[in-house]
Parts: sequence; C-alpha cells; structure tokens
Amino acid sequence: MILIKKYILVFILALLSSGFVSAKDFVLVIDPGHGGKDVGARGLKAYEKNINLAVAKRFGEKVKKECKDVKVVFTRANDTFVSLKDRAAIANDAEGDLFVSIHVNSLSAKARNRRTIKGAEVYTLGLHKSEDNLAVAMRENSVMSLESDFAETYQGFDPESSESYIIFELSQSLHMDQSIEMAELVQQSLVTNAGRSDKGVRQAGFWVLWATSMPAILIELDFICNPTQEKFLASESGQQKLADAIFEGFLTYKEYNYHQESDNEP
Repeated sequence: MILIKKYILVFILALLSSGFVSAKDFVLVIDPGHGGKDVGARGLKAYEKNINLAVAKRFGEKVKKECKDVKVVFTRANDTFVSLKDRAAIANDAEGDLFVSIHVNSLSAKARNRRTIKGAEVYTLGLHKSEDNLAVAMRENSVMSLESDFAETYQGFDPESSESYIIFELSQSLHMDQSIEMAELVQQSLVTNAGRSDKGVRQAGFWVLWATSMPAILIELDFICNPTQEKFLASESGQQKLADAIFEGFLTYKEYNYHQESDNEP
C-alpha cells in the first residue's frame, strides 16, 4: 500500500511539473483607467477613458487566447465609472497575482511643450522623486474627488495635497521587486515593439497601487496632448501595437515568476 501511494504521489508531481495540472490559475487584473463621468485626459478629439478601455480589452483578449492558464479579470469592461476603492477591491477579491492599470498621459494646458512631449512611462508605487512624478500621481488620484463622500471613503486623503502622500513614503510594498520587474519589462516592450519614446520606469504615490495586495503597475501609454501621439493612441492599429507590447512584457514576467512559484510549491 505504501509503495502504491508513493507511485501515485510521484505521478501527481510529474503532472504538476509538466504543466498538465495547475494548482491555481494565474489571475491577471486589468484596470482600464477612468470611465463614465470621468473621461480622464482629453486630446483634440479623443478621450483617455476610451483609449484605456480599447487597449485593455485588446490586451485581455490576447492573454485569454495565448495563455490558457491565466484568468483575466477587468475592473471595468465598458464605459462606466468605477471608484479607485472599488478597483482595488475587485483586484483583491479576485486574489490577483498581478494588477495592470492602463492610462494615457497629458500635460497642463499652460505647459510650453504640451504639443510636442511624447513617450511611454510605467509606474510602480513608491516615493515621488520629482515634481513631475507627483503631478502625474495627483492627476490620476484626483478621480476620487468625483465621489461625494470621498473624504470619508479615503479616510481624509486629499489627492491635491502633497502632505497626504506621506502615507506612501511610510509604506513599504511587499511586492516592490516584482512590480519593478514587470514595469521594466513592459516599458522595454513599449519602446521596442510599439515604437514609443522611452521616458523610463518611475515611482509615485498612486492610491490604487497602494491599495492592491499584489504586484502592481500603472502604465502611461503616451501623451494625448500631443496631436501626433493622440492620433496613434486613438487608432486601431496603434491600440493593437500597444496591447501587443504590454502582452509581451506580461508574458515574460508570468513565465518566469509563475513557474518560479510552481517550482517552489511542496
């Protein structure tokens, strides 16, 4: 009997290592930024919320097609408003292994280089080491002010006050290394595969990244305030290139980290 049990155990371990049996699917949470009454940044014609959703859907569909061991969860699948708190709750309730928030960048109407700035940048949670990083975080966090009771919901956090961001400076993410790894892979792919100018991997205090209990990144695809980049962002071909680039970065990350975790399981 002991010998039979031993052979059964060896057989199960062999199946696990060969990929025929998976203890748990990899859960990818895709977060298309903004939506509904929150249009996000505006170009001459396009709205950020629509670009974010289009790229997110293309990315998600490619993951579903190419990665059968991945469960894809969207924080929104249509043009609806979802609060930052609910986005984080969706990710945490799904027990996500990775959170990818997709956005489009912009500059103030007063910025001299508003119509010429270009490039992709990927953020992880961390210290905002420059005023530019803080400005981006403030803009993305400002969506919470659309909620009537946001001061209570977010426990006094004020997205427009630099003093509120001290909570991120005091917070040490348990998933920082993996978040940075994913950010670097996606950034490199956006430059190489989608032809975006390289504005690098950055850190700043994004509330939604702080509230998710998993590796998490926030992607700024390019600048919608630049008419040339807006045209690319709003085009089907551009959106597909961006989705494919994010997928390539994700695939490299998942294949390494998921197999690493599987190999370490007893």
